[in-house]
Amino acid sequence: MNPEVAQAYWKENISTILKLLVVWFVVSFGCGIIFLEELNAIEFGGFKLGFWFAQQGAMYVFVVLIFVYAKLMERIEEKYDIHE
Repeated sequence: MNPEVAQAYWKENISTILKLLVVWFVVSFGCGIIFLEELNAIEFGGFKLGFWFAQQGAMYVFVVLIFVYAKLMERIEEKYDIHE
């Protein structure tokens, strides 16, 4: 792989990671702490939504983000012809 293609690949990879980390931060910190009062006005499964995000929702989102990252990386690797 030539250096320009390798640099473009890593730039896209890092960009994808940063975007997913922003989503995780917004869900874990934003929904669990910042928007807690607004979310607590809504109930989900018998619990206040803010409590649910703080205790379980952020973990579920993190697991989903792992699968999203794997799928996005598969596409990026195919794009740069480095897939298995």
